[in-house]
Amino acid sequence: MELNMNSKEDFIVDKKNVLQSSIINSTLRDWQCLKCEITATNLMYPVFLIENDDDIQPIESMPGISRFGINKLRDHLEIQVCNGLKSILVFGVIETLPKDKIATHADSKANPVIKSLPLLRKWFPEVTIACDVCLCPYSESGHCGILNNDGSINNTASLKRIGEIALAYAKAGAHIVAPSDMMDGRIGAIKSILQAHNLLNKVAVLSYTAKFASSFYGPFRDAAKSKPAFGDRKCYQLPPGSSGLAIRAADRDVQEGADMLMVKPAMAYMDILKEVKDKYPHYPMFVYQVSGEYAMIYHAAQKGAFDLKLALMEILGSLRRAGADVIITYYTPFVLELIKGKSKL
Repeated sequence: MELNMNSKEDFIVDKKNVLQSSIINSTLRDWQCLKCEITATNLMYPVFLIENDDDIQPIESMPGISRFGINKLRDHLEIQVCNGLKSILVFGVIETLPKDKIATHADSKANPVIKSLPLLRKWFPEVTIACDVCLCPYSESGHCGILNNDGSINNTASLKRIGEIALAYAKAGAHIVAPSDMMDGRIGAIKSILQAHNLLNKVAVLSYTAKFASSFYGPFRDAAKSKPAFGDRKCYQLPPGSSGLAIRAADRDVQEGADMLMVKPAMAYMDILKEVKDKYPHYPMFVYQVSGEYAMIYHAAQKGAFDLKLALMEILGSLRRAGADVIITYYTPFVLELIKGKSKL
């Protein structure tokens, strides 16, 4: 069949509706995606600190990710800082220190985060340091709060303990404290204790605002050795199908003085990310690409399902488009390499 290019029946495209002229080369395509741009400022790198200062422990469930002693973390971060790293989120992991009902070693002098913060501040003065604040890696129950005798959460006791831990991290040198426990009132409790110690205007609070009871946390619990000893966390983390509770949580945290908001996990909750950002456009919006998402993307790329570079940048760009100002991702070193054009992939 011969195509008649001069048929009177041909549809004529209105010149105002021509889109292809806007994407004829890479620069023009980039101009169409400015709200999805990924820079070093848009990334926060989660790291795991262990007790042994000179040890590196590969995490089996998160290929390519390791726990670091502080001396080994220094070596690792020096490379990332040279590539433009701006911020990290620090998690402490204990193995020899005992765990107990009140998570004593969450803020003891032996805690690896408490010991390392002054060194990190000295070695990397240009890096902004956030510290995860929670009880689960340090409590014998593996839960995020203090428990009553019947196993339920004692919210009042939990707030007191969370505030103490946040204060300890702030005094040790954290720029940001980030409570991930999802206890009611934790932002207000932390703000109050920071104010009482003249730190209110010196330390920011990043709220894990909408943290869902997700299936994607499994590898992290292996990495942080924080799996619950019994039960689950569904009574304090948000139900995956809920959107109203996420907005109520954001309202609560804003009213209590949160400086920054977060949605966690990322890909399955982009609607929540957009809804919270739309309601609070003037608050920096974080999203956490969690361990299960990291592993899922990694294994799919390893099996040839897609090109890691292309797929990852597509995903990160979509998170930016949905409203994320900062993406917490274990892929930060890889993305920094891509940004600088050093990746061999």
